[in-house]
Parts: sequence; C-alpha cells; structure tokens
Amino acid sequence: MSISRKAALAGVYEHPLRWAPHKTQYQIMAESARGALDDAGLSIKDVGGLFTSGVGGMGIIALAEHLNLNPDFLDSNSIGGSSFVSHTAHAAAAIAAGYCDVALILYGSKWSSDRFAVGTGGGGSGDPPEQFEGCYGPTTVGAYALAAQRHIYEFGTTSEQLAEIAVTTRKHASLNPHAKFRDLISVDDVLASREVSSPLHLLDCCMISDGGGALVVTSAERARDLRKKPVYLLSAAESCAHTSAGMRDITDAAAKQSGPKAMARAGVSHSDFDMAMIYDSFTITVCITLESLGFCQKGEGGAYVQNGRIGLGGELPINTDGGGLSSNHPGMRGIFLVIEAVKQLRGECGERQVKDCALAFCHGTGGTLGLRHSGASLVLGV
Repeated sequence: MSISRKAALAGVYEHPLRWAPHKTQYQIMAESARGALDDAGLSIKDVGGLFTSGVGGMGIIALAEHLNLNPDFLDSNSIGGSSFVSHTAHAAAAIAAGYCDVALILYGSKWSSDRFAVGTGGGGSGDPPEQFEGCYGPTTVGAYALAAQRHIYEFGTTSEQLAEIAVTTRKHASLNPHAKFRDLISVDDVLASREVSSPLHLLDCCMISDGGGALVVTSAERARDLRKKPVYLLSAAESCAHTSAGMRDITDAAAKQSGPKAMARAGVSHSDFDMAMIYDSFTITVCITLESLGFCQKGEGGAYVQNGRIGLGGELPINTDGGGLSSNHPGMRGIFLVIEAVKQLRGECGERQVKDCALAFCHGTGGTLGLRHSGASLVLGV
C-alpha cells in the first residue's frame, strides 16, 4: 500500500524550553499537543490516533489519560531517536487504512533538569548482545568515537572536517531564537574543546537538554481545509543495523538501507532535495549518515561537508534549526527533525529559511553506530 500524498502534516509545535525543572514530562507533552493542534486549527476532540515514545512501559495509556483521550489507534514503538520519524510514517499508514483520521505524535523529556547523563554509562538494557559487551564498560560516546577513529584511519577524514559540521550547525542555531547555544564557534574552538572520547571533542557531541514537541498528521483531503499549508508525506522507509555476527562495518549506518528505499518510493533523487534534517548525536553521525544515504560516496563525507555545502545557501543545507549539537537534544531528537522540515517547507523559518524549499529529507538514527541502531527516513514535500 502506497502512502504517498495520502497523509499530510497539518500541525507542528516545538516546546520553547530547554530547561524545565518546574514542569513534568507530561506537562511538556500536553503543552506541545495544544500548540500543534492550534497550529492545525484542530482540537483534542479531533484526535483519533496517539503516538509516543520514551514514556516507559505502558506510559502511552497514562498519557492518554492525562490528555483525556480515548484513541482508536495507539503506537508506542520505541526504536530510539528515530522513533518519531517512524511514527510519522506509521500514522500515515494508519490514516490510509482508515484506523484514524487525525494522529497526534508527542514527545517530552526532562533529561537535563533530572540530571540524566545519557550515554555515559555501560550496562544497557540487559538484552543478550549487551551481556557480552557490558563487562567491557562501553559508553555511547565511546562507540561513536570508535566509528570516528575507524573512519579517520580508513578514509583520511580529519577532525577539522568533522568540526565543520559543528561550526555550520552553530551558525544555523544563531538564527534560531529558541536554540540553547547561539554563540558562533570556529573549527579551532571545536578542536580546543576538551576531548571526550578520542577523537571526539566536547563540541563534536550533542547536548543534553529538556524539551518536547508534537506533530499532527491527518488525511491529505482534510489537511487542505485546515489552518496551515499542508506538508505531504511522499514516502518513508525504516531499517536497523547490528553487529551481523561479527561482520559489521562500523562506518556504515542503517541509513544505507532506508534512505535509498525512501527516495525510490518517492521517485526522487539526491539532487532534488532543497534541505535535509540529519540526526546529529555527534559530528561523525552526520558524516557517516550522509555517506550511507548516498549524498556522497563512502569515505567522502569529510570533504562533502566542507566549503559551505551543508550551510544555508549551500547545495544541501542540513539541520537548519541548530540540530542536537546546538539547539536541543532531550534524549531523542527525531521529532524535531520533522518539525523543522515542516516549517521550512511552509516558509516559516525567518532568517534561517531555505529559499524556495519544496522537498525535504528527514533521517533519524536511534541507538549506537557500530553496535546496533535503527534508521528511519522520510521524504516530505508541498
């Protein structure tokens, strides 16, 4: 069943707070829900499908109670940071199948104010593969650093090239009034920041913040009569990558599977995109993901991100909100990829607006490069 142009994103909202010790996780989600529904010109009574992740166990039911919702369709699929990108596709499929007409996708987190140091400890969830790894004390940043080390060794990528990603993203954040970090930085600043896990420096790493957001997905027909210009879901694809019984290339990402499929399903090619939102947990994540998606050849990611190519006015502006490196990263960031892409396609981004933006690519990554992770890709257009 094709979902192309059968559903549209009709409302989006990004919670403005990056530090919210005075709010609960559910408050952040409820306020985000209200904002996205108002953006679409709908009310909570219109919602028939509820999607979320990061609430633990059967938290989606408690969330429904908090919102006083009795939805016809629920999805709390959790595949890490890409969850909300995949939820967008699942919502479109549910709408196309007639299970609901309006879907609400929510995320809220207080990982910063709750002092949750994500990615710094080992142990994992105790799943069978992690029992073999946990005794060695792996960390998230350590695994990404290992992928970066291998990329540098195998392809000659430099720390200066990776730093360009952080510098460009910070330029975009300087144009976003809600971004947590807005002061401009240089390549030298990135290299001078303390080394967290060789070769990654502090400014190569995403922040930990509070935050949340919401998406409203509805049928294309209904979206045409709502408050804002609809942004259509043209295609989607999902994937996962793991250690493959010891045969894993840690410089590949799950994006290698989902990206080309999403583009093929939409009938578009790399040169058609006006911008892209690429999960940026670390600078190396962006480099490897761009290669795996096919925007450049394997091993050429370092060179690809130089000379303004991924900045505003460049060939492929990415992470125009400032990304997880500079705007926000409250544990999982996939929902913000979609929010920013929708705003760009509507022409609502002010100083950071991509000129004549008509086609956007979103790719979320959840988990850990080099070990096991998910990938979810969306093609969005007007």
